[in-house]
Amino acid sequence: MKIDAVIFGASGYGGGELLRWLSQHPNVASIRGTSRSRAEQPFAQAHPNLRGLVEGNFEKEIAWNDLKKCEQPVVFSALLHSELAKTLPDLEEEWADAGIAEKLLLIDLSADFRTGAPFVYGMPEWNRAAIKGARRIASPGCFATALQIALLPLRGLNVGFIAATAVTGSSGSGAMASATTHHPTRANDFRAYKMLAHQHMAEVSLGMSACAIEGRMSFIPQSGPFVRGIFATIQIATPLRLTNLRSRAETVFDGCPFIRIVDDSPHVAAVVGSNFADIGMANDARSAAIMVTLDNLGKGMASQAVQSMNIALDLPETTGLWTAGRFPA
Repeated sequence: MKIDAVIFGASGYGGGELLRWLSQHPNVASIRGTSRSRAEQPFAQAHPNLRGLVEGNFEKEIAWNDLKKCEQPVVFSALLHSELAKTLPDLEEEWADAGIAEKLLLIDLSADFRTGAPFVYGMPEWNRAAIKGARRIASPGCFATALQIALLPLRGLNVGFIAATAVTGSSGSGAMASATTHHPTRANDFRAYKMLAHQHMAEVSLGMSACAIEGRMSFIPQSGPFVRGIFATIQIATPLRLTNLRSRAETVFDGCPFIRIVDDSPHVAAVVGSNFADIGMANDARSAAIMVTLDNLGKGMASQAVQSMNIALDLPETTGLWTAGRFPA
């Protein structure tokens, strides 16, 4: 199968990661990317790591008739939240006029469709069967991915109250810096934000319901003094034996190639630049904790979207993704 890929919002961090991952995917025949602010500039102007590796220029818009003859068109949307939702009705008409609507696969990386029925939720670890053959996929948020991976070993349990924290790097705020997200203002600092009110909790609540986990989660996201990665921890006041917890994790992640169970604490540096998520566990006589690390721009965003593409198109799940992270990061 030959894939012709289009990336909306290709000049941002997520778009750059999609360019990087898709350029090494053996089934991808061509990649085009849009950017209103950088139209006609080469990709390397925004993503210097791709210089000499990924050729092409940002386009203001795509002529969809160009994709009429392609075997499998795939559109990744890495636009800001709400932008795709505003334009999708018009896009669907344009795709229909070009005769590609039925075969086109759309994967949205924003929050626009994660909790809605028309799109399939693109988290392979618990929704793989629904993703297979899907044509409209909403890729999960980075925090939501980490927290739901941590929750999956608790499937089917009544755990009561769940205390959750997650520390993320500065790249999670995107390429446009603000007073609270600009890296120099957080490089030697550590703080919480959107305490008990983060938007990803809507996804996590749906995931808990789908996995029959009874309980209530309280979530505190935190800004870490690093660029990439997430370290998430959930704690429950249920004294599960460590062997039982690990057995549950091994069962629920059986057949999940990008989940690695570690014996101690997982490390952010071990997953940065990869599509892997590492999970570790701890317990005492009164409580249990599950920890997850992943790359917020990788498994938390771009590479997970490519993973969903592979599943949707019935390609081997690891195609183009079986790559180690950087260590040290």
